[in-house]
Amino acid sequence: MITVTDSAKKQAIHLMEDDDKKGFFIRVGVEGGGCSGLMYQLTFDNTRKEGDSSFEDNGIEVVVDKKSYLYLMGTILDFSGGLNGKGFVFKNPNADRTCGCGESFSV
Repeated sequence: MITVTDSAKKQAIHLMEDDDKKGFFIRVGVEGGGCSGLMYQLTFDNTRKEGDSSFEDNGIEVVVDKKSYLYLMGTILDFSGGLNGKGFVFKNPNADRTCGCGESFSV
């Protein structure tokens, strides 16, 4: 399961409304790359793929592909704004090491 904070929910709803993405969900995943070995991916999507896992938290649907699921179990999806805002932030309890920008990790 992936937890969605109130700030992430608010920003996701705002972005989906602005881009006319009604009926879309958040797709999160992991792919190789970045300075720590694995990088987070976040997009808005409306097409499910075979092997996807779907969760709803805080009124937001999150879909994860089968390969990424093991890396992201228990992750909290947050949104950080402000002067040094990063945008969407993954708080992943499975990550042994993260890079300084928080966009990549290793297990």
